[in-house]
Parts: sequence; C-alpha cells; structure tokens
Amino acid sequence: MDHLIDINQIRDEIATDLRHSSIKSCTIFKVTVGLSASNPDAYKPQLVSIGPYHNNNPQLRSMENYKLRYLQRFLRRKAGIDLERCITELAPLKDVALKCYDDIEDLYSDHNSSKFLKILLLDGCFVVEFIREFRGMKPNGEGIIIEVGCIHNQVLRDMLLLENQLPFFVLTKLHDMTMDQIPFTRLMMKTHIAFFNYSILKICWSSFIETEGHDVRNIKHLLQLVHMSCQPSEKKASQTENPTLEMETWTNIPNATELREARVRFSKVGRFKERDLGDNSSLFDIKFANGIITIPYFEVFAEMETILRNLIAYEQLSFDVCPRYFSDFSTFMDYLIKSDKDVSLLRQNGIIKNDIGGDKEVASLFNKIRKGVIVYDDFYYEKQCRKLIQHCEKPLNRMKASLMYNYFDSFRVGTSAVGGTIILILTIIQTVLAFHR
Repeated sequence: MDHLIDINQIRDEIATDLRHSSIKSCTIFKVTVGLSASNPDAYKPQLVSIGPYHNNNPQLRSMENYKLRYLQRFLRRKAGIDLERCITELAPLKDVALKCYDDIEDLYSDHNSSKFLKILLLDGCFVVEFIREFRGMKPNGEGIIIEVGCIHNQVLRDMLLLENQLPFFVLTKLHDMTMDQIPFTRLMMKTHIAFFNYSILKICWSSFIETEGHDVRNIKHLLQLVHMSCQPSEKKASQTENPTLEMETWTNIPNATELREARVRFSKVGRFKERDLGDNSSLFDIKFANGIITIPYFEVFAEMETILRNLIAYEQLSFDVCPRYFSDFSTFMDYLIKSDKDVSLLRQNGIIKNDIGGDKEVASLFNKIRKGVIVYDDFYYEKQCRKLIQHCEKPLNRMKASLMYNYFDSFRVGTSAVGGTIILILTIIQTVLAFHR
C-alpha cells in the first residue's frame, strides 16, 4: 500500500508540473550559471524588484513605498478606476503570465495566486507610471515622485535586467486602462531612445520605426523591445556565404595589435556627440574592406557591462532570437581585444571612449563578458572574419607583419641599448675629465 501511495504521489506531482509547464511559453528566464558565473551581480537588481524572481529580497524593500505612491497616482488617472477594477482586469491574465516565468512553482498554488496578482498590479503600475513620469506625463498639479538622478538611473538600469521583467501584455493592459490614446510601445521606445541612445545601444531610427509597427502581441517584455530596436543599419539577406567554413577558424582572428602589424588600418563610424539622435549608425556595423576595418564608435561606461550581459542572456536563452547580434558582437570584440594594448589602439583611433578607468579594465570587461556565450553557425561577422584572416594570410602582409614584429622591435631594442651605452661612456669621460681638472 505504501508503494502504491508513493506511485500516486509521484504521478500527481508530475501531472501538476505538466499542467504548469512553461517550457514552450517561458519568455522571462533565470540566467544560467554558465553566463552569470563571471559577474552574477550584473543580473541582479540594485534598487527595485520587478516581477516574482527577486520579490522576496529584503534589500529591495525600500522601493515598496514608491510602488504604492505610483499606484495611487495610477488610480487617480481616470474616473472609475479603483483597486477592485484593476484586480478584476488582471485576474484573467494570471495563468498566462505565470507561464512566462521559469521555476516559480510556489506561485502556482491557489494560496499564492493573490500574491502573484499583487506583484503584477504593484510592479506593473510602478513601471507604467515611472515611464510616464520620465516622459513628462504626470497629472496636472502633481510633482515628480522620483527625481532624475542616481536613484532614477538605477531604476532604469534595473528595468533592463532579464530576471526583472513583467510580461508586456500586463503593462499594455494597465496602460490602456487609463491612457489608451498613446500606444505603450511608442512611449517605452521614446524613453529608451532618450536615455540609452548616446551609449552602447545606439538605437537607430530605422529600427525604431520598424518596431513601432510590430504586433504588440508578439512583444514579450521591455528588454525584448529594446533588443528589437537595436539592429544593424543594413540587414543581410544571408548570414553565411560559405556554410562549409568551420567555426574554429573564427577563433584565429588576430587581435587589434596584430592586425595593425599586418597593415590593417582602423576607422570609426558614428559621432562623438552625446545623445546625438542624428547618428543612425548601429553598434553592429563592423566591416572590413581594402585593408580598413570600420567599427562604430561606442562608449564604455559604468552600466555598459550590465546592459550588454542581459541582452546577451536574452539572446542565449531564447530559442526564437536570430541572429544574436549582441552575442556575436561580444564574441568579435573578445577576439579583437586581448590586452590593454588593443584597447589603447582602438581608443586612439576614436572607436572606444573609456569612462571606466584604465585600458586594462576595458580589456577585462570584454574578455569576461564572453564567458558562457555560445557561438552558432550563423555567426553575424563570419564574412568579415574570413576577410580579415585572408588578408593576414597573404604572403606580403605576413612578411610585413613579421618585419614589424621581429626587425623593427629588435631595432628599437637595439637602438635603446646603443643609446644607453653611449650615455654611459659619455658619463665616464665626463667623470674622468672632472677628476683631472
């Protein structure tokens, strides 16, 4: 009998897991250990929890009061909107929203369903009202709840974490309840363009316009919306021109210093001016032709690693994202940058603006950020990498590189030694003459 009870219990547990299985519909993932090992803090909120994954973190409790204040503002937006109405509107979305998350079995029980609805309501109203406030859309006569500054920037940073997302249909539902004349997609995109365009993302208007026309039902969350707006300025019809090329050859790309020795010149694309919405270059517009490699100018700033890592994690964990632009960009930069000398070379050519410290820190950032990232056979820079390798393998270029590395380096060392010897001899002569005077 005990044996039968165990079987029934196991059967019932598996049946429950199958009913709540989110394998096919999961869109808001927990970041894997392989991706997060080199910097786990890059995936964790510093200030505000959004969604269920970090809801029980006591270090984030200070923002709960702000959530209540934004909820109060939301309820004042339109006559007839109260807590009961909001809960009634969100309740039918609960089961679908649950399946967007991975590994939150404790919220499937009837006892905790009210807890999940509370998370959707409080966190959803917080995000919607925070975005509205950022765009200057606060009610007449009301002040700003979170002023622009350190806290404000930390909230924006936390809103781009993969583990800190709400299903986009929940945000859209709440927004449309009180302000349906302005699509939430457009409001959200304008927010991220205003805040992030001058940095690593380089959101371009062509991608923004394309995103605006996207079916809102296919948008998963805010991080995906930002990802959709970051596309190459010219999309390729085919990612792979030579499908027989083995992936291992990509790892043979010389670093920036070696490329320079092989007579490759570096040139930047894009502008230096911050918040320049007229710069329509994309971060991914890396090309090599006629001995010149052009790379878009970008800024290495404090939160760049966090933003890049979470966009990469979204690509790596989503089965339907292709090409994986951020993953491939980080891979290419890891090939290009092996030491602070490579960073210095790119910085001197106006490609990198370093705002985080020394060149060694930038090199370490790109070398770590690629750990755990899988490179697929549709690698976006396959053609450019092949051209670079072919350039470096040409006999004339190899000879020039060898001369630069062996002869001129030896010449510099030799010249330095000769110069030191001459100075030593002159010093001795001067000493002898002074002694005989």
